[in-house]
Amino acid sequence: MKIFIKNMVCGRCKFVVENELKALDITPLSVSLGEVDFGNTTLEPEQVEIFRTRLEALGFELINDKKGRLIEQTKKHVIALVQQPMGEKVKLSRFLSEHIFKDYNYLSNLFSSVEGVTIEQFYIQQKIEKVKELLVYDELSLTEIAFRLDYSSVAHLSNQFKKITGLTPSDFKANCGSHARKAIDEL
Repeated sequence: MKIFIKNMVCGRCKFVVENELKALDITPLSVSLGEVDFGNTTLEPEQVEIFRTRLEALGFELINDKKGRLIEQTKKHVIALVQQPMGEKVKLSRFLSEHIFKDYNYLSNLFSSVEGVTIEQFYIQQKIEKVKELLVYDELSLTEIAFRLDYSSVAHLSNQFKKITGLTPSDFKANCGSHARKAIDEL
């Protein structure tokens, strides 16, 4: 049995869900972003309802429909792609199709109709948040950040960053305290 959870998009979210399960004395097989796997164990309806209520109080939501699960899986994989160190260049559409086992056009149309943004726009938002994170850490140059996040050039990164944030990367870095990053689940 698997339970899919909306807005579970970061390590802290996973930690919160694990603690709620522990408080309910429920032991899952695994907890990953967006889902809890109970293996062959089936929860009683009362347990699921208590779990749902506790999660909703924390800003999460159980996903019961297939389309909602696909959207959460898509978000999970986009976030994973942005967070992973850059190896070989990966095309977003191919990456999602290979990991979710669905046609990219179907995923794209579903995502857009429910989320109000395209997968590509969501991907760009995630990349910009990663750029902000890396700028705040101040360990990599803008050239290194552009390479790491698969931008064709520093100019491309800078233009996209300004389009999304209204600031150049340099302006953001100079004023990073007054322009807080967005939480992943707020994108």
